[in-house]
Amino acid sequence: MLDFIAPHGYPRCQWCGSVAVWQCGSVAVWQCGSNLSGRYKKTVIGYGFLTRLPINRTVRGHHVPNGVNVAQPLSSHTESRASIWKAWSVHIFTASGVLLGTMALLALVDDNPVACLLWLGAAMMIDGIDGTLARKYEVKAILPHFDGSTLDMVIDYLTWAFIPALFIYYFIELPPHLGLLSVFIILLSSMFCFCNVDMKSQDNYFVGFPAAWNIAAAYFYVLDLPPFITFANIVLLAVLTVTRMKFLHPFRVRQFMPLNIAVTLVWCVCATSLVLSSPVHASWALWGWGVTSAYFIGMCLWRTAQEWFD
Repeated sequence: MLDFIAPHGYPRCQWCGSVAVWQCGSVAVWQCGSNLSGRYKKTVIGYGFLTRLPINRTVRGHHVPNGVNVAQPLSSHTESRASIWKAWSVHIFTASGVLLGTMALLALVDDNPVACLLWLGAAMMIDGIDGTLARKYEVKAILPHFDGSTLDMVIDYLTWAFIPALFIYYFIELPPHLGLLSVFIILLSSMFCFCNVDMKSQDNYFVGFPAAWNIAAAYFYVLDLPPFITFANIVLLAVLTVTRMKFLHPFRVRQFMPLNIAVTLVWCVCATSLVLSSPVHASWALWGWGVTSAYFIGMCLWRTAQEWFD
């Protein structure tokens, strides 16, 4: 039986006096502490209905009847709200990459290659961190209706492929009549990369060149290679996109992760110094850039060779 004299109009159990912990319209649910029966608890549902339902232990350790959603305590509600805010904060952090991409595009229009590369570098750092944050705060489970992967892909294509392709077209010397072709090669090969469902190996290496044209643009800008060498490298990287060669993801590959991240940070410092000055005035940065680049190439070749000999 139900007692309707509970505070704020919530029904109360007549046997144990517990107030309903969940109410929706004409249905109320609570656990009756005075009615235990082995693996079952008697749970009152609705106004005047008494049923026996099997108990299911939730991830938080609460005993909840199967098929019944019981509201969590106030502290759990607070935790849930905090988790939602954290999840949305991660999505906002990821979305800020499009703002940095816009700044890079405006710098390109203003004929400022240094600022363009720096904005792209900032967007790259956000992209390197946001995935770790998303996994830490279980964003996908907390906000299942919002696809963070699609958000990330859209921004990545903008900041890793589209804007760098335009950067190479406007600021990197290419052979006559091959500038537009270079842009087409970059954009089309990048589309294949982003649409490839097998772009990651089981140990989180990229399979094929991961459309890192922002990094390639930085190399082309700093090294100032002869036009045909630059074009040959663009073609080579595009071809590597459809191969099984492995490329290191320093923030996802668990093997040597601390070392990989440390080398990545050194590479970023050296690259920033070279973009802001020149190899002549920052010879230390050029050496550091060369050593860290050799490390990444060695890791890629080593991991690829492992698969060849397995």
